[in-house]
Amino acid sequence: MNLFTHYREAITGLIDELIKAGDLPAGLDASRITVEPPRDPSHGDITTNAAMVLSKPAQKNPREIAALLAAKAEKLDGVQAVEIAGPGFLNMRLSDDFWHARLRDVLDAGVAYGDSALGAAAKVNVEYVSANPTGPMHVGHARGAVFGDVLAALLEKAGFDVTREYYINDAGAQVKVLARSVHLRYLEALGQDITIPEGLYPGDYLVDVGKALAKSEGDKWKDAPESDWIDLFKDFTIAAMMELVKADLLALGVKHDVFSSERDLVENGKVDEALDFLKDNGLLYQGVLEPPKGKLPDDWEAREQLLFKATAFGDDVDRPVQKSDGTWTYFAADMAYHLDKYRRGFAEMIDVWGADHGGYVKRMQSAIKALTDNKGTLDVKLCQMVSLLDNGVPVKMSKRSGTFVTLRDVVDKVGKDVVRFIMLTRKNDAGLEFDFAKVTEQSRDNPVFYVQYAHARVNSVMRMAVEELSADVVNDDAIHGASLERLDDAAELSLIKLLAQWPRMVESAATAHEPHRVAFYLGDLAAEFHALWNKGKDNKGLRFIIADDVDLTLARLAMIRAVANVIASGLQVFGVTPVKEMR
Repeated sequence: MNLFTHYREAITGLIDELIKAGDLPAGLDASRITVEPPRDPSHGDITTNAAMVLSKPAQKNPREIAALLAAKAEKLDGVQAVEIAGPGFLNMRLSDDFWHARLRDVLDAGVAYGDSALGAAAKVNVEYVSANPTGPMHVGHARGAVFGDVLAALLEKAGFDVTREYYINDAGAQVKVLARSVHLRYLEALGQDITIPEGLYPGDYLVDVGKALAKSEGDKWKDAPESDWIDLFKDFTIAAMMELVKADLLALGVKHDVFSSERDLVENGKVDEALDFLKDNGLLYQGVLEPPKGKLPDDWEAREQLLFKATAFGDDVDRPVQKSDGTWTYFAADMAYHLDKYRRGFAEMIDVWGADHGGYVKRMQSAIKALTDNKGTLDVKLCQMVSLLDNGVPVKMSKRSGTFVTLRDVVDKVGKDVVRFIMLTRKNDAGLEFDFAKVTEQSRDNPVFYVQYAHARVNSVMRMAVEELSADVVNDDAIHGASLERLDDAAELSLIKLLAQWPRMVESAATAHEPHRVAFYLGDLAAEFHALWNKGKDNKGLRFIIADDVDLTLARLAMIRAVANVIASGLQVFGVTPVKEMR
């Protein structure tokens, strides 16, 4: 139950009653009405802007409308008091019984608490990673991989039908460069001394690919011209690289549903099909672009090109779709790929890209509008770089890759759960530092440890309760049937109120496509729980286990079990396993 949605529906119901009674005019638009937590908890539990939203169309003073609503809101279930504040905010305080009932919701639902029908099974395509198949994943890929994977899980929890997709860029010039690099490793496997020239891939990860080709093909491509072996080497190497990519991603807990190939799109005529569609709709023309703003590149020349009318759909300039040699641009292939997604039933598309592709966003969004007659949407989430450190010192490149630190190196060193959680501790478009020393230390400054410690601490209390009171007294049935009305301390009620915000957090984070909000929420929940634990050190009456008051003990065990449930629910979205004890 999203309690804020519940009370928003109740408020709109009260507005309908006031309209029927003639106190408000008919036809009022309630779409901008919000019900949310007040910024200052001392103002109440929920607040609504309803009176101010309705004031102008109703031609009434907002405080007058607030007074009408307040008189009715006081009678709503769970509402203890209503206050009118400022220009017309309506602040409501909810009863302790209401909060105890929400705690019961958490206990009943377990880890499924927060599951929502918001998405109504609408299909969403989340494309992420989509790195060129030229080598192992590097630590920069980890951020986009985790962000996309967790966003997909978050959308699923919010009720969307999600497909996780990876786009293989296997038709570009970089694939030829890769094949040439492997041919050198093939010659090396045949016993030749090689030198890898500038511009080719030097990583040791290609050594085994060269050996495999030498074993399967013998020496027949040793002296053959490139035109004879290039296609074979491309196919073999792409397959090998994608096996490597999938293994690296699986080590991070990432698994895609669909792998789409750029080359397949080109060979199946999908690019021609997309461009024909644009041409038939008058959206392509032969023209000359204006020179780039700022310093003019030395190789720039004014020439006629086939251009897409991107400016008609919100872009800054029209965009070329054909190169001077007659082949399609990357943009043309990307347009075809997104049209293919749309035709597969995905009107809502989310792409996760590196921040260096920021200049590409507007053109792709304009293309989606043109190709789908404004029926498709594309949200592009840009992920900033990750700075890899160890005790504040930059980490050197991996010998295996030759140029970067691999994702597998990082996962092997700290574990996938740590990597996944840390990657969500900053908003995707903000830079992120990943310090090996800090992400593995057991301190409050380490968000992974702090949240996991809260879950482990709950389990520790449960074990202690069984030891002190026996399993006959402390068991699932007894905890589930606990007298929750015994939870009346302000700190306890504050913790319960935070637990009750989890369904709203799921829906708002899913709607905004911002999974980092979950990490922030889990940090806040862990902090509130640890604070309550610490209060018990100073005040024996607030301890979770009070041997001579079994009813109160069971109620508090129910409360902290709910904390563990919600932490586990959030970690499930993150693809992180909650721990029962810290090592």
